Formats: sequence, structure tokens, C-alpha cells
Amino acid sequence: MRRAAGNALIMAERNLRRFPRNPDLLVGITVQPVMFVVLFTYVFGGAISTPGYKYIDFLLPGIVIQMIAFTGYATALGISDDLRKGLIERFRSLPMARSAVIAGRTLSDVAMNVIALATMIGVGFIVGFAFHSSAGKIIAGLGLVLLFGYAMSWVYAYIGLISSTPESASALITIVIFPLTFVSSVYVPSNSMPAVFEAIANANPITTVVDALRSLWLGAPAGTDIGFALLWCAGIIAVFSVLATWRYRRTVAR
Repeated sequence: MRRAAGNALIMAERNLRRFPRNPDLLVGITVQPVMFVVLFTYVFGGAISTPGYKYIDFLLPGIVIQMIAFTGYATALGISDDLRKGLIERFRSLPMARSAVIAGRTLSDVAMNVIALATMIGVGFIVGFAFHSSAGKIIAGLGLVLLFGYAMSWVYAYIGLISSTPESASALITIVIFPLTFVSSVYVPSNSMPAVFEAIANANPITTVVDALRSLWLGAPAGTDIGFALLWCAGIIAVFSVLATWRYRRTVAR
């Protein structure tokens, strides 16, 4: 177990060292979140009703979860690219735990999520966002964000392993993840949607995590959102860590 953990940390360091040399990833976790926060605040904010909250206060927790949900796409593209270049086969020949390659990818995503989270909150403060909760709940919200990002990294790891090229991985992410983030309570309250879309949004894990984050950061009634958000995160990790590990073992065994 200690050897596997050490190998995973080495792989995470390898992925992070490649990060500054990839401007696309840098844009994805810094510039893109800034654009979403600023554009939705000033372009759509005046047209969207969020009773009880300024729109930026309502919006930022949603944008945070949306951006964190997409940050792990680097894992999918990176794994798919490593497969195409034969690097996975080279890793197989090294004296390292097989789980280290995938675990290292997901751990490096946590570091990128911290950068993206700090960027979004900083920009949020500039355009008027404010926390309406205790320090303990604010910290708990930060923990929930990073936990959800880690869970999504396992989803992306599996997508990368089943995709033949980075392009097909990107297409699959767009088809699967993109609708989840938009048919949710990220931008508007779900009860403002038509009945069919409201039902889909309410069953969407993105909505559950966003609503849980709003309850922690804005003092909104929590209900069962926090508990269900944690269950969603645990369930996603449990299912997709198994699927990704199984797929990886099949891949390296060929």
C-alpha cells in the first residue's frame, strides 16, 4: 500500500510538471472560469430572478461546480494521449504499482482544482460575491468542491481509457458532461424550468452538489442536499475507480 501511494505521488508530480507547458490547460482552469463569471454576471444577471440573493451570490457556487466538473477533462485527454503514444505500455514495464498511473492522474487534478477554485473565488469577490455563512461552513464547502472534483476525475479517467484518441475523448465529454452541467441549477433555480427539465435537473447530481454548496456558503436551507451530495461523490468514486482500474488492467494486459 505504501509503495502504491508513493508511486501515485510520483506520477502526480510528473503530470503537474507537464502542466505549465500546456497552455490549453492553463486557459481551461483560469481564463475560462473568469469569462463565465464575468459574462453571466453582467450579461444575464439582470434578466434572471434569484429571490433572496444577488445573482452573483447565487451564480458563483454553480459556476464553481461547473468548472470543477470540467477541470478533470485533462485527465481524459492525457490518458488517451498516453495510450496512443504507447506510454502506458512503457509504464507497464517499470517496477511500479499498476494503480499508480490512474491514481496519479486523479491526484494531480486536485492541485489543478485548487488553482481553478482560487481563481473563481477571487474573481467573484471582484464582481461583488460575498459569503453569507460561518468560517466552518465556508471551509466545508471548499472541501465539498474538491471532493466532487476528485470524484469527477475518476469519471474522466474511465473516459480516457475507453477512448481511442484524445479527440474522441473530448467528443464523449461534450456529449455526456456538457448537458449535465446546463440542465441543472448552476445558472438558474431549477423550479424556473419547464416541468420535464425541472425533473431532470432535480435528479441531476450536479444540482444536488450545487445546492449543497449554496447552503454552506450562502446559508440557504440545506435539507438533505449536503448528505446526498456526499453520497453522490462517494458513489461516483466507488463506481468509476473500479471501472477505471478494471479498464486500465485490461488495457495493459493486452
